[in-house]
Amino acid sequence: MRAVFILGFLSCFGFLSRGEFIDDTITYGSFPPGFIWAAATASYQVEGAWNVDGRTPSIWDTFVRTPGTIADGSTGDDACLSYYLYEQDIQLLKNMGVSHYRFSISWSRVIPTGVGASNPLGIQYYKNLIAALKAAGIKPMVTLYHWDLPQVLEDQGGWQNPDSAAWFEAYADLCFEQFGADVEYWITFNEPWCQSYLGYGTGSKAPGIKESGTKDYIAAHNQLRSHAKAYRLYELKYKQTQNGKVGITLNISWAEPEDNSTASIDAAERSLQFAGGWFANPIWGNGDYPQVMIDLIGRKSTAAGLPQSRLPVFTEAEKTELKGSADFFGLNFYSSEIVREELFDDTLVDYYTDKDAVTYQDKENWYGSASSWLRITPWGIRRMLNWIKTRYNNPDVIITENGLSDRNGYLDDSMRIYYYKYYINNVLKAIQDGANVIGYTAWSLMDNFEWERGYLERFGMHYVNFTDPAKPRVPKSSANYYARIIQKNGFVPENVCDSPTVY
Repeated sequence: MRAVFILGFLSCFGFLSRGEFIDDTITYGSFPPGFIWAAATASYQVEGAWNVDGRTPSIWDTFVRTPGTIADGSTGDDACLSYYLYEQDIQLLKNMGVSHYRFSISWSRVIPTGVGASNPLGIQYYKNLIAALKAAGIKPMVTLYHWDLPQVLEDQGGWQNPDSAAWFEAYADLCFEQFGADVEYWITFNEPWCQSYLGYGTGSKAPGIKESGTKDYIAAHNQLRSHAKAYRLYELKYKQTQNGKVGITLNISWAEPEDNSTASIDAAERSLQFAGGWFANPIWGNGDYPQVMIDLIGRKSTAAGLPQSRLPVFTEAEKTELKGSADFFGLNFYSSEIVREELFDDTLVDYYTDKDAVTYQDKENWYGSASSWLRITPWGIRRMLNWIKTRYNNPDVIITENGLSDRNGYLDDSMRIYYYKYYINNVLKAIQDGANVIGYTAWSLMDNFEWERGYLERFGMHYVNFTDPAKPRVPKSSANYYARIIQKNGFVPENVCDSPTVY
């Protein structure tokens, strides 16, 4: 019966099985009443209008102009032109029936100097966007920071500068004041792991600094301090009148032990702590970094002859401010990794070697995508949600990103449907396990500028023709599939091949 089901499923899409298919059962059922169904974008990836109406350059405007940084040599100067076409975007959202739209604010657009005077034209753009969403019956879910720090602040040290916490607090204050009456959910930072490790460690993302093991830890430290400042500001100044919720979004891949040995199991847990616990433990734990990070990085710093740990230290006041500084846990989840222990030389200075573990993916048995790091592991999201439930006292969780990339942009994006079907169903299974998941967000609403990959990788449920100056948007099959899941608020048993609800 299992084989018949798989062959029937695959025949609906016209591709054959490749390797072992894990967790191929579908659980039928509904998501909780009031469940959040959303789609997401980010300012630099869709807005365009990079130097219009007072907006100043962000670190990404600088980074894309550095030779060799972007795979296809492109920029986000125009992207999807959502600065002008946001009403079209909202119509796409309305057609899918989402309850929320997750977008981010461009700091450079609302405060061109990074700190100080605000920009009325930039503020009006977001007011117009929020008003149009409200008129369409869609609630905004707003990210304050999605990697696009004003370049003028990077010139002052960026996230290496302790003053960045004050900069961010002032920026958040402006956004809360101007938009907060209409915003139910705020996300302070999107994926601070990426901004820290990839931006200040490997240099593969803006601002392109390659000093892992030192500057990535400092960048993370200051983003956490900034998050806490913004949360406490909202709590004291706006919560009573606006009644919104403030959280943070972390990207974590599930870490599967290579085998059942104690060494592999411990290595997988270390990997999760270095990726997720790095940011989650200060907020949902004891206000400080995971003990395993403190111990390992401290020991290796001593071995390297350093006078103090490479991992910064929070003051007692900062620990108090951090602990409990989130109303929900935002999770961006895409894929999983296999982990084994690898004891590196203690004198090495690198985030990756600090955790004494190596990660890899099962290229033989896990379907791939257009992104080298993304292989399809729907079972991983269930395990990840259960890990969060167990480690952090079962907080409210919103899946704030989840999606699949391709290179062709085909409207009949059957593999993306496959991805959404099994990942969303595993979210349902996690809820049935007892995880407090209150929302799901598909990435992305439409094809957009995919950071250092340019326009080579497409995550959208809507195709965008980037060679056409009008940037037309066309629904892919996955947009219709997602709309059916939203309409049903879950999975109902229907004919496997005929129904977009279950295929």
